[in-house]
Parts: sequence; structure tokens; C-alpha cells
Amino acid sequence: MTTIARRSILAATLAAPALAQAQDNWPNRPVRIIIPAAPGGSNDAVGRPLAERMQQILGQPVVIDNRAGAGGVIGANEVARARPDGHTLMIHSSSFATASAVQRTPYDATKDFTAVALLAVAPMLIVAAPQLPITDMNGLLAMARAGGRTLDYGSSGPGGINHMATELLAQTAGLQFQHVPYRGMGPAMTDLVAGNVQFIVTSLPSAGGLIRDNRVKLLAWTQEGRPPGTPDAPTVKQATGLDFEMGIWWGMMAPAGLPPAVLARLSAAVNEGMSDTRLVTNLAGEGAVAQTRSPEYFHDYLQNELARWRRVAATGRISVD
Repeated sequence: MTTIARRSILAATLAAPALAQAQDNWPNRPVRIIIPAAPGGSNDAVGRPLAERMQQILGQPVVIDNRAGAGGVIGANEVARARPDGHTLMIHSSSFATASAVQRTPYDATKDFTAVALLAVAPMLIVAAPQLPITDMNGLLAMARAGGRTLDYGSSGPGGINHMATELLAQTAGLQFQHVPYRGMGPAMTDLVAGNVQFIVTSLPSAGGLIRDNRVKLLAWTQEGRPPGTPDAPTVKQATGLDFEMGIWWGMMAPAGLPPAVLARLSAAVNEGMSDTRLVTNLAGEGAVAQTRSPEYFHDYLQNELARWRRVAATGRISVD
């Protein structure tokens, strides 16, 4: 054995107790949670109250760091490249999966992250323009199948969850719709009210007030699991029999290689935090329901989401590169 090899083995042997102690003492400095989006969005609505609660549980500062850009890719890449010691984390949403499906990313979404916890899920809504002569989901599909016109739908932009969800609906129903992308949901909903697009798949915060004021027609939810007090309508599957179910999710991830001891303590802290009454109330305002799941559950859930949206993008030939 060479002198260099003996030194490497000795160094690793001496480092092992220190690494184990660092894991046992986690966290031993402030924890940073990167949110790959601008402040004020749904990720903040989930992340900031959770960070406050985790700070109380862990006894160390837990700081939110918004790193927007490139559809969340910039912030996610910073996490992927961080040291996997539990002090750099990420709260992301469904756009993590859709971004990996429609654009090249500097990281491998399936391999470069540790799934920590599924935080919340929310069904989306399908809403129609008030001028449309239909009252339910079957009427929308019948109009699309009748021929003679292509139904236009709005989205917050190419490759976003609104776009991808509607493409999944089209593929499931064997239909084609005309995509009209906007710079955000605000102008898209304005055009829906005016009848310039026929329908939109969107979130409760975007459509709730318009539904309440009868300015758009609520046709269906995209899956079960809506919070109490939300507008009443069947799911697409219940109304039409189509095998269509999808929703928005929020989750916490860490760099790949997070030590099991750190992952176990982090998961326990997150699940305790997600049980906080104030956080559950905040999520209900987003149309979402808090989750307390194991890392293994979220790992499988995340891999299924990544695979699903890649299939949708490939079938629909959707790319934003």
C-alpha cells in the first residue's frame, strides 16, 4: 500500500467520528430554505410560516431565501450543488416537475435531490367564460368534440402548470385545444371574463373571487381533496368518467446524499410544523391541504410526478428551450 493510500484511509478514519457527531448535532448553525420564486407567491405562503415553526422546533434560525429565475431552475440548481448537511434546503412546487419536463436543467431532477417531505396538495379548478353556453364539464367536452371550432384556453405561460394540466386533459380526452399563453394568471383571467378564451385550468386563489361573483363558471375540480368551504363542483373524473386526476403540490427537498440521521430529524420537524393550526389555515386560503408524509412517500410521489409530466411534454411536443 502506498503512503498516499495509507494517509487517505487514516484521514477517512479520523473524519468519520466528526461527521457522525455533526449529524447527531444537526442543526448546529442557521438553516437556509431556498424558495426558487419571487416573494409573495404560494411557495412563500407555505414556506414562511413553516420556517417560523421549524425555528421553534429546532432551536436554530431558519431563514427563507427567495432565488427566482428561469422558472425555478436557478434556485433549484443552487440547492443541487450545496453541501448535503441539512443546512441548505428547498421548498418547491409542481413547477419543479414541469420545468424538468419542458426545458434543459443544469441538474438531474431525479437524482440530484433528497425528497424530504410532501408539504401540501391542492386540486385545481376548471373554469369557463361566462358567455359559453354550457354549465358543466361534459358540456365543455361536447363542444370541443362537435367540431367547427377549437376551444382556446389561457395559461400563465408556456410550460407552466396551467398549460401542462390542460395538455394532460386534452391527451386524456383525445382532444385538441388551442393554447393562449399570458404573462401571468391576472391577464389570463381578465380575458376569460371577457370571453376572449373559453376556459382555464387554474388555482383557487386565481379564480375564487370570480366564481363567488358569478363572473366565471366553475365546471369541475381536477381531483378530490379540496379544503372545507371551497366552491362545490364534481371532479373531472366524477363528472365525465375520464381517468384524469392532477393537482398542485408543494414539497421540501435537500441536496442528494443527505445523511439518514439528518433526514429523519428534519422530516420529523417538518411534519410537526405542518400540523400547526395557523399554517393549516393559511393553506386552506390557497385551496390546499397540509400533508404529514414520510420521505419515502414523497420520494415515490415526486418520481411519479417527474415521469408523468415528461410523458405529457413528449406526447404534446412541448418545449421552452
